[in-house]
Amino acid sequence: MELKAEGLGKDFGEKKIFRDIGFHLYDGQSLAITGPNGSGKTTLIKILCGLIRPSAGSLKYRRNSSEMEPDQIFPAIGLVGPYLELYEELTARENIRFFIRMRNLHDMDEKVADLFTLFNLSGREDDPVKTYSSGMRQRLKYITAVMHDPEVLLLDEPTSNLDSQGIECVYHLMERQKKDRILIIATNDREDLKYGDQQIAVGT
Repeated sequence: MELKAEGLGKDFGEKKIFRDIGFHLYDGQSLAITGPNGSGKTTLIKILCGLIRPSAGSLKYRRNSSEMEPDQIFPAIGLVGPYLELYEELTARENIRFFIRMRNLHDMDEKVADLFTLFNLSGREDDPVKTYSSGMRQRLKYITAVMHDPEVLLLDEPTSNLDSQGIECVYHLMERQKKDRILIIATNDREDLKYGDQQIAVGT
């Protein structure tokens, strides 16, 4: 997998968020996006996963030297961010089943069970998400993001709302991702930044 961004910029009306952002990543590489609050870190993450369009520049995903179409990019990406919502009236298991169907995945029972154990949610699978703490919801978001082994994992404020056990689990996950796939994180946390081999700053 290859991800190349050139001259990315984003405006909202007359307000310029950032300009001329570029980087080039291959499997086994990681990037940390930093910058003051309101500088556009989250906006850039949303552009990279296709949730919003850039106002300027280009973004290309390539696999085996061939540029990927949008319908090929979605299955290759995993995303965790505070703006992503879970279905609170559903149980954790029902949420996961929904995302499994949405991604057209199969034979996931063993993989999902292992992830519930990894993220310390085993035994709470059939509880409604509305009964979950903020930290538990964050861990459930990670399960939805990584259950399909994404080639590109994008994490916006990766350790927010997590206790020390949850943070260690996320660090293990990031270390594993950056070994042979692409990891992108948006953060100002010094410990989180250690997992970005490259860094870019927005809004500075």
